[in-house]
Amino acid sequence: MLTTAQLRDDNQRIIDGLLKKGFTDAPIVIAHVLTTDDKRKALQAQRDTLQAEVGTSSASIAQLMKSGNSAEAETAKTRVAVLKAEIKGLETQLEALETKIYESLVRLPNVPHSSVPAGKLPEDNEVILTWGTPPTLHDKAQPHWDLIKQYDIIDFELGNKVSGAGFPFYKGKGARLQRALINFFLDRAGAAGYREIQVPILINRDSGFGTGQLPDKDGQMYHATEDDLFLIPTAEVPLTNMYRDELLRPADLPIKVAGYTPCFRREAGSWGAHVRGLNRLHQFDKIEIVQVRKPEESYAALEEMSLHVQSLLQDLGLHYRVLRLCGGDMSFASALTYDMEVWSGAQQRWLEVSSVSNFETFQSSRLKLRYKAEGDKKTTLLHTLNGSALALPRIVASILENNQTPEGILIPEVLVPYTGFDLIG
Repeated sequence: MLTTAQLRDDNQRIIDGLLKKGFTDAPIVIAHVLTTDDKRKALQAQRDTLQAEVGTSSASIAQLMKSGNSAEAETAKTRVAVLKAEIKGLETQLEALETKIYESLVRLPNVPHSSVPAGKLPEDNEVILTWGTPPTLHDKAQPHWDLIKQYDIIDFELGNKVSGAGFPFYKGKGARLQRALINFFLDRAGAAGYREIQVPILINRDSGFGTGQLPDKDGQMYHATEDDLFLIPTAEVPLTNMYRDELLRPADLPIKVAGYTPCFRREAGSWGAHVRGLNRLHQFDKIEIVQVRKPEESYAALEEMSLHVQSLLQDLGLHYRVLRLCGGDMSFASALTYDMEVWSGAQQRWLEVSSVSNFETFQSSRLKLRYKAEGDKKTTLLHTLNGSALALPRIVASILENNQTPEGILIPEVLVPYTGFDLIG
């Protein structure tokens, strides 16, 4: 979360960054925040002056009573009572102004990193690299929504019957492929130094606020209203909130944690092949990796996370590319995001399977996540990062489509020890 001090000290860079991110009201909102903060400061100074006068008058009352000047003492008491009433009124006004400032600040997105390209559309994202070559498919190749019916491994009709659209059933070898991918991704995260954590899939409002989902995405998450809890959109939320309100020591860093969870997203889909089948779901499985780093280390950590995700895609033999997202295509909380997209041979298009992001101090400011070096008097906000390693639905779709043969669907060699079979046929 941005602060009024940042808005004053780095005003133009923040405005330019938020405009790059598509927040067109940035100049107006920031000007309003600073004007309101000026009023707050003036009222605070006025209150402090009155409080000082109360202190002086209160001290004089005792002296007046001691010297027998009871009339003057009573006059001083009356004055103190008037001052306290004025102070109470000023504090009420201050509280209202502070609430206005806070409500404006929490709706300001994070400022993008200087390397983030301008733009609003996916076409404006910058292609950083491309790995591998597109698969050559046989003449009768099908998209995954037909393959899953042919081999009876994922059932959308049954999911629609039991829950609704976007909640598929995984069956037989489809379920085993899911489990194989989960275990493979978790094992690889462990080998890369991430500590595996099993987290709750329901979170409270403080947790949603801490990582930036609330109030930005209020209404887009599934909400258990009676208990005021939310189904998680990603394991990032509980994993990062483990460190909310923590003051860490240098010895605690770096923090690297990973977790597997189902994820839940209410956002409505649109019509068309780009959201058909596994391309967009309301419930899906994902392995998330999270890091907490010192500010000077965070961008090296982001590159490390990107390479980790890429290594998974390479081992699966999937043709992929890495994008640096433009300002208008980034999330509310991110300062810099890399998206990884795999090539869908049957659909002839790229499918996003991972995002790795550096949030800098945006989340840690909300979380009050700090560290303090030995001998330092001041605390420092840490940087938080997260990434999908990986989201399963589009990985499954790509494996099914890109590895299909007339005899069946080949399982990537690296997964065979996990699945126990090398062909879906």
